[in-house]
Amino acid sequence: MIRYTHVPSPVGPLLLAGSDDGLHLIEFHTPRHPMARLADWTPGECEAIALTARQLEEYFDGTRREFDLPLAPRGTEFQRDVWNTLASIPYGETISYAQLAQRVGRPSAVRAVGAANGRNPLPLVLPCHRVIGSDGSLTGFGGGLPTKEFLLKLEGALARDADLFG
Repeated sequence: MIRYTHVPSPVGPLLLAGSDDGLHLIEFHTPRHPMARLADWTPGECEAIALTARQLEEYFDGTRREFDLPLAPRGTEFQRDVWNTLASIPYGETISYAQLAQRVGRPSAVRAVGAANGRNPLPLVLPCHRVIGSDGSLTGFGGGLPTKEFLLKLEGALARDADLFG
């Protein structure tokens, strides 16, 4: 059974879903690719959700740079390879989609890697916001580009006074 709850954050309410297997989902208020709710989902909390909520609060407070959570994302083997590779991008750093494809071992599959990145069910924890265009531009993000900008500024990957939308 998957339990879910909403938690507040500086980027809007986040939906957290988890089970005894671990954390399945972090979803922004207006997700780009919402995950289908299955019949076994029920409102409530579990250990994975409580731990995630606490670590997210620490992350947004600036006291946590890495997450230590039991993860249980659902996806294809290729998607999981991409998502696992996201976890290796250090706090405060960014890489391009081409670099991500290289790290996944599929340098000619930039579009497929980008699509898998866009379907990441655990943003923030598996930091897809740290993947940017090869020209340094902020490109698609499930939480919206202003959220991506906020996160990169929080981590110091962008100057706090940078105005990418002005």
